[in-house]
Amino acid sequence: MTRIDFYILNSPSPEEALLFCCRLAEKAWRSGHRVLIHSDNSAATEQLDKLLWDSRPSAFVPHSTDTADAITLCHPGSGNTPAEMGEHCDVLINTSAHLPEAFSRFRRMAEVVVQQDKALAASRERYRFYKQRGYPLHNHQIAF
Repeated sequence: MTRIDFYILNSPSPEEALLFCCRLAEKAWRSGHRVLIHSDNSAATEQLDKLLWDSRPSAFVPHSTDTADAITLCHPGSGNTPAEMGEHCDVLINTSAHLPEAFSRFRRMAEVVVQQDKALAASRERYRFYKQRGYPLHNHQIAF
């Protein structure tokens, strides 16, 4: 069963969430995992792509929208949605406000939460969904 970790940031900034997502993806990749980062749209995917290149100039983190890389970026309509990933990745990071398709195909999923009313409401709804279905849930308070 998929383990779901909620990373609750003490910041209201969506950019802080994306930066944290990049660090989380790098850490998972360095631990030997293949990661899929799911976002809401192509603009968010492009922003993640840029942040992964720029976040740590001294580090190289292989990523693209192509499933051949260790970290794959996707959004609805990109052709690399969680439902289409199969066994390619074992970690899913959700930066979207929506429940990712086929999240249960992954061994682990990370939900990144920012302190904005709309984002918190959507996160609480997803949390209830997972809890009602018996998924193992873990919360992590992240301070910047």
